[in-house]
Amino acid sequence: QVQLVNSGGGLVQAGGSLRLSCVFSGRTFSNYAMGWFRQAPGKERQFVAAITSGGRTNYADSVKGRFTMSRDNAKNTVYLQMNSLKPEDTAVYYCAAELFGWGAVEKARYGHWGQGTQVTVSS
Repeated sequence: QVQLVNSGGGLVQAGGSLRLSCVFSGRTFSNYAMGWFRQAPGKERQFVAAITSGGRTNYADSVKGRFTMSRDNAKNTVYLQMNSLKPEDTAVYYCAAELFGWGAVEKARYGHWGQGTQVTVSS
């Protein structure tokens, strides 16, 4: 059974930075592409970034150049470094795992989800 544990959210001022972490357990990490999604109040959960098992990344246009996703296969962990944060980045952020995936943008491709972590950016 795959388990994903998110951490690293918090309150930050606009222009600041945060790093989110997601620890994977229960299966072979290298068999999974990983993604980050976010959901603001009253809105659909949306794609933020993804990374394949080989380290190829994909980003939503709204975060390109500001967010960086990485993975440490030795620690079964993925990270989302978020810089130049804006109030519109405020949301609950979720990591997700896609078995033998390519880092899809569609939520339905991901079979496992973390519990989410709140990110709040004040103006």
